[in-house]
Amino acid sequence: MRGPTPREVSAQLSQVRSWRDALVAGSRGGTCYDLTERSIGGRVIGSASLPDRVKVTAYDQWWRLLGVTEQVRAFDALLARTREAHPALVDWVARSPLRALAVSTDWEHLLAAHAWLVESAGQGRHLREVTAPGVDTKFIEGHARVLGEWLDATVAFDPRHSAARRFARRYGFAEAPQLLRLRVDAGLGVLPPGVSEVGLRVAEAGALAVAPSQVLIVENLTTYLAVPVPEGGVVVWGQGFDAGRLGRMPWLGVALRVRYWGDLDTHGFAILDLVRSQVPQVTSVLMDLDTLLHHRTRWVPEPKQTRADLVHLTGGERALYEDLVEDVHGPSVRLEQERIDWAWVLERL
Repeated sequence: MRGPTPREVSAQLSQVRSWRDALVAGSRGGTCYDLTERSIGGRVIGSASLPDRVKVTAYDQWWRLLGVTEQVRAFDALLARTREAHPALVDWVARSPLRALAVSTDWEHLLAAHAWLVESAGQGRHLREVTAPGVDTKFIEGHARVLGEWLDATVAFDPRHSAARRFARRYGFAEAPQLLRLRVDAGLGVLPPGVSEVGLRVAEAGALAVAPSQVLIVENLTTYLAVPVPEGGVVVWGQGFDAGRLGRMPWLGVALRVRYWGDLDTHGFAILDLVRSQVPQVTSVLMDLDTLLHHRTRWVPEPKQTRADLVHLTGGERALYEDLVEDVHGPSVRLEQERIDWAWVLERL
């Protein structure tokens, strides 16, 4: 430590005493650190002993000095309990001490939840079936990040699902079924009288005994609900990139006309590209330059454009997509479905 010089001691004796007393008190009798001193002196002040060096020689001193003794004790207890209950998780605890302490009050329930998840992973069970003591689905959802990292360290899961973001899918649990919403022309005689719309699980929608002459896939929900159902046809709510599941609908293959209508922005064309990769005969509607320019006053910025190479677009579609990417008509131009004039829509449909 850089202490005062003899001249400074002479000139500021009271401040020097306060500085020394604070260091002595801070060591708490050597429990926080060891303090060594050196002698200085001269004709003016005589000989004096002042702090020269602070030494921390034991972890317990560090813990007291940092004020984390209780946290360290709690962490040691967590580590010991984890080593006893599930040694494979010890590395995670050692790497993430502060995160472990943050959930320490739920530790026993977390260990119980993890044990049940390991046992049940990959079996297609619903998380609602959990039988771990004190654990329910809300608990699992609230601690999904920690439990997910634990499962990554202890479960060999299906590599096909390794990139899945949803907890259930990634670890082989049942998910809430995806529903495909359809509005069906009554003339097809598929639905009971008085029923104009259904929401079916994807597999069940694929097995639907319907042979429409035309299908209109609409991106926006309110537009899907408002658009007229074509005679002998079906209107499908695409739901963004979920429209990619439409390739599993055999009845799309028998329709003479399949059209897709999405937002006039880069992601709208990306979804069209995805749909056409599975339903090759699909054509776009209301996704053209005339529609875009006619509604110039209704443009909004697209928050984050895609610049993907869309290989399934037609020449005209690709030209407009590239114009949007390159800001030919303005920065990040976007025309959402629901902003297009309704008279313009009906005339072109």
